[in-house]
Amino acid sequence: MENTDWRLEGEWVKNCSCAYGCPCDFNAPPTLGFCNGLVAMHITAGHFFGTVLDDLKFAVVVAFPGALHEGNGVMQPILDERASPAQRDALFEILSGKHSAQGTLFHIFSLIVSKVHDPVFAPIDFFFDKEGRTARVAVPGVLSTSVEPIKNPVSGLPHRIQVVMPEGFEHRLAEVASADILSTGALRFETKASHSSLATVVQTPEGVES
Repeated sequence: MENTDWRLEGEWVKNCSCAYGCPCDFNAPPTLGFCNGLVAMHITAGHFFGTVLDDLKFAVVVAFPGALHEGNGVMQPILDERASPAQRDALFEILSGKHSAQGTLFHIFSLIVSKVHDPVFAPIDFFFDKEGRTARVAVPGVLSTSVEPIKNPVSGLPHRIQVVMPEGFEHRLAEVASADILSTGALRFETKASHSSLATVVQTPEGVES
């Protein structure tokens, strides 16, 4: 990764099959013994060397048979159809982890994923309201996921909780919410009222800045 120059700033969604409060963030085993989920990002500002990545979106759907650190994960990348060939190549280079320091998000992904399905290039509908704990990511025929606030089981009122990770490699602060997921691409699964993390992030070759 010598002389690597890339940066991604933007809105980050992580939804998975676990209970609220993603056990991975606490070095605990997944709620169901496995983890199916996704990460998605709207890049508000970004680049890979001279290639500008502003306003592009991407998602990665994943399935792990056990805890993430045990590996053997499977993934399918989904890239914004608006991306030019150069922008697609740039995003794939970043996602590959080859241009990231050890122990950073994309480098870790490269170690724990053993199979990558063919990518999907499609329109990505992306809505994000971190303060309101609502979000939506939709890719026709491949993925649909929506996020809403966790509800108090007695009053039905929205319940707010944050996870702060001063040394986190994915984000430093996230709003925790409730997600529904319907994945109908190469990886097929469905969840109801499972975990969601919403964060604004800055990712660089040396790791997360915020």
